[in-house]
Amino acid sequence: MIKGVIFDFDGLIVDTESTWYEAFKEVFWESHHISLDLIGYSHCIGTGNDVLYTYFREIAGDLVNCELIEEYATLRYEEKMGVPVLREGVKEYLDEAKQSNMKIALASSSSKQWVHTYLERLNIIDYFEVINTKDDVIKIKPDPELYHKTLMDLGLSPKETIVFEDSLNGLSAAKQAGIRCIIVPNNVTRNLKFENFDARIDSMAEITLSDLLKNLERKGAVK
Repeated sequence: MIKGVIFDFDGLIVDTESTWYEAFKEVFWESHHISLDLIGYSHCIGTGNDVLYTYFREIAGDLVNCELIEEYATLRYEEKMGVPVLREGVKEYLDEAKQSNMKIALASSSSKQWVHTYLERLNIIDYFEVINTKDDVIKIKPDPELYHKTLMDLGLSPKETIVFEDSLNGLSAAKQAGIRCIIVPNNVTRNLKFENFDARIDSMAEITLSDLLKNLERKGAVK
């Protein structure tokens, strides 16, 4: 029986990833006349900046100033992002999980300040019993440490929990922790080759949480 749900944040609860991609794409073209490949960039989502910086050096050379690129992209991101909006169905899933007395947690490779700022602006922070970010662990996704810690904090086993993710790195972390993972891709990660997931939906608005769990149970993914 599922007693807890764990959500990723960036790209899943709010589609920050599409805006970040557009920001980096514009800055890279303006500074280096290099077109930032969507698939290449999307493999860097859900983990730390070191992976993104490595990719930047691969496409622009070792002398590229990654910190400066990020600084300009951050300014462009802030211009583009505007008022954050929840992805479709997120609020309904949170409400349904709460009404079903499930424990609700968040596990993100972003910073605590970043995550808390958004959750407070969106007025959903009180839904989460546990919020773990990169500030709470040594290794972030795709390492499973974030999920191991979140399970421990919830007092639940992997079999009692499901994870919602939008990235390859997040999926890898969840599966290494032994947790069933539902993929909800965004516009940046939609074309990635996800494997070994337990279900995939385009949006949380397409199916209720209870019906999703029933479908998983019928497939034998939830017992």
